[in-house]
Amino acid sequence: MLSKHPRNHSFVLLSSLTTSCCYSTTPPPASSCPENPVSFIVKKCISLLQNYGSSELKLRQIHAFSLRHGVPLNDPDIGKHLIYSLVSLSTPMSYPYSIFSRIQSSNVFIWNTMIRGYAESENPEPALELYRQMQASCIEPDTHTYPFLLKAVAKLADIRVGENMHSTVIRNGFESLVFVQNSMLHMYAACGLVDSAYKMFELMPARDVVAWNSVINGFALNGKPNEALTLFREMGLEGVEPDGFTLVSLFSACAELGALALGNRIHVYIVKVGLSENLHVKNALLDLYAKCGSIREAKKVFNEMKERNVVSWSSLIVGLAVNGFVKEALQLFKEIERKGLVPSEVTFVGVLYACSHCGMVDEGFYYFTRMKEEYGILPKIEHHGCMVDLLSRAGLVKEAYHYIQNMPLQPNAVIWRTLLGACTTYGHLTLGEYARAQILQLEPGCSGDYVLLSNLYASEQRWSDVHILRRKMLREGVKKVPGYSLVELGNHVYEFVMGDRSHPQSEEIYAMLAEITKRLRLEGYAPHTANVLADIEEEEKENALSYHSEKIAIAFMLLKTAPGTPIRVVKNLRVCADCHMAIKLLSKVFKREIIIRDRSRFHHFRNGSCSCMDYW
Repeated sequence: MLSKHPRNHSFVLLSSLTTSCCYSTTPPPASSCPENPVSFIVKKCISLLQNYGSSELKLRQIHAFSLRHGVPLNDPDIGKHLIYSLVSLSTPMSYPYSIFSRIQSSNVFIWNTMIRGYAESENPEPALELYRQMQASCIEPDTHTYPFLLKAVAKLADIRVGENMHSTVIRNGFESLVFVQNSMLHMYAACGLVDSAYKMFELMPARDVVAWNSVINGFALNGKPNEALTLFREMGLEGVEPDGFTLVSLFSACAELGALALGNRIHVYIVKVGLSENLHVKNALLDLYAKCGSIREAKKVFNEMKERNVVSWSSLIVGLAVNGFVKEALQLFKEIERKGLVPSEVTFVGVLYACSHCGMVDEGFYYFTRMKEEYGILPKIEHHGCMVDLLSRAGLVKEAYHYIQNMPLQPNAVIWRTLLGACTTYGHLTLGEYARAQILQLEPGCSGDYVLLSNLYASEQRWSDVHILRRKMLREGVKKVPGYSLVELGNHVYEFVMGDRSHPQSEEIYAMLAEITKRLRLEGYAPHTANVLADIEEEEKENALSYHSEKIAIAFMLLKTAPGTPIRVVKNLRVCADCHMAIKLLSKVFKREIIIRDRSRFHHFRNGSCSCMDYW
């Protein structure tokens, strides 16, 4: 019978158990029937849970069977195995909690399992409450308790609780255990204190691949990609073999730096070591190519994937959108729907981003409505941010302000900053000052906001207000973040800032800049001095524009790479109108494809035109 119905083993076993022990009219021999039928049922149900509990439905059926045959609701043996099986299947925590709440004498294993379940769920907060209840019940934590708790703290990114937990771990004598140390490393990195994680890492007498991964990933996710790559090299020198998690972190670091050549080498490595079919690694590789502006390679990775999940589809949609291939992004979304897949919150961020960056206002609101009404996705702050950006980029500044006023969520500094940027672009002084006042309450001291407001004053020729604002920056110790551009050549990533003369080949670079300016002028280029929002002479403005960091980076790459080689630049600020116009001409004059990744999107310059169609 079992061989004929492989999917119904539990039903068959339960039926045979019922027939043989509970409903037989003829008593079985004394040797085959236990003195305590309930104890017999418990043992058989535990065996079923261990061997056939592969779905929540089967677990519920086994649980129901045990209750029908006299096993008490609060039985700790059945409860322990049921909770463990449910948590291992990542089921919603309401069911295991209903079992747990009835057990009167839970041991540390059951408490740990519940804490683990919440720590791995979308809402890890109850894990901390359970720990407090565990202490109140005089249950002593063991070596497994703290790794689960620290995982919950890492998800919550609550450093205060994390530091208290660290102290408790030391007091209880668990700090020397490698898996506890690894959990603390992960917690500090997840909370943004990657330097603290690294200090712990350096002090560890024994470091496994998990420890290396935690710190590499911490550096990659906290704006320190160079440190992540340096640590990876050290990892190799110490003979520690990287795994899939290491490579995902490395791809993130390469994407942050725009280090495509290094990413390509890691791609070759994953094929060599047999990780090329790992879904998480493939998704990270796809994301790397998209973020480095190599959308052709991103699509190739996607098309070659034997298995895809919604992350794969969403990554490509977002990649297409930020690279300016809006029609392809929206077409891919339609393909998701045709295949019957359910788009995620991230998928819709990509779709709304695509609409925002090409001025498709009506289409953006159409998809936003569908997201809510058709797919039941409650808009998060990121989705509302996309809608404000959609209106702001289209010049509908007042409409963007009214949208913010009517949002169901409290607007954050990013949303007000988006409005402030639009006010600077389209000249809404009063509204810009109001947006700046809101930002000051949420995130005081951000230099970019001072710069935006200063630029707004400068565009209105209010130089006295510009000087007052800049004196205030000096008084409060707010330093302007300099614009920089990154390019990759060989095994190095080079960084240039405006007017940079630190490079050993500065003379040749500036000679090339002069040659670029000369050849562009022959093509009709005239500096767009309106972008220089400073009270200086016109000639000084022209000189300032010539030495923007992306122009220096391009001059360097023209010197150092063969004719026809594409040039890739990563810039931390938005490309100005003058640089955009100049680079369009430059791509035509020097017959080079130039890919610029600025703060918000990609610009693919080719033969005198840009993929953004001058809408950015």
